[in-house]
Amino acid sequence: MSALFAYPKQAEFGRVLPKNKIYEHSGANTRLKDLFVEQVEQIVWRYKLAPETINLAAKPDVPEIQVFAIQLKTAELHREVLRCIDGAVQFPIIFELTRGQGAEASIQVVAAYKRPSETDAASWVCSDYFESGWMPATSERARLPLALDLGGLYEQMLQRLMPIAARTHEPLRDLIVRAEQVMAKKREISKTEARLNKEKQFNRKVEINAELRALQNLVKALTTN
Repeated sequence: MSALFAYPKQAEFGRVLPKNKIYEHSGANTRLKDLFVEQVEQIVWRYKLAPETINLAAKPDVPEIQVFAIQLKTAELHREVLRCIDGAVQFPIIFELTRGQGAEASIQVVAAYKRPSETDAASWVCSDYFESGWMPATSERARLPLALDLGGLYEQMLQRLMPIAARTHEPLRDLIVRAEQVMAKKREISKTEARLNKEKQFNRKVEINAELRALQNLVKALTTN
């Protein structure tokens, strides 16, 4: 199922966000400011999904959902840029990243699970980022999932980006934790495979192969429904 949605006309916001305002608000360091300058062409606050725009009730942890469109200068966007934007905006955000122009343009949907902090009501906490694959910018957009409130809508939107399927009656937070664990183990697998390919000694190859099998078994256990 696609994570690229056709958002309702009444939810359009269409405001360009100055890059410098975002990183100044977040207290970004020089390296992060440079990433904004090098990688981001423009940020547009495209849609505001709220009770008054899509007629779904707010929830304490999901009062609104924002959709930000980011036009890239580069092929990829460093995730610290998204984390900086998430830090500056106190609502859950769905990002649509676009690279290229015209018929060659492609789009990717990215989001972290974002919720109010349990220790500081003024702060928000973000999970790792989950993402769709890159697809043509002209790809057909799916209808928004049916939901009873904004919390339910947010959960379904995030699930479209998950690298794993939810287990029966699995709460969103548990799914997020499991998805983060799968992503972390897959990164470890990639590093272990690289070590294996470089290793010349037979005994070390045997040891690394054992590590690799253990990691693969962990991923299998985490992804089994």
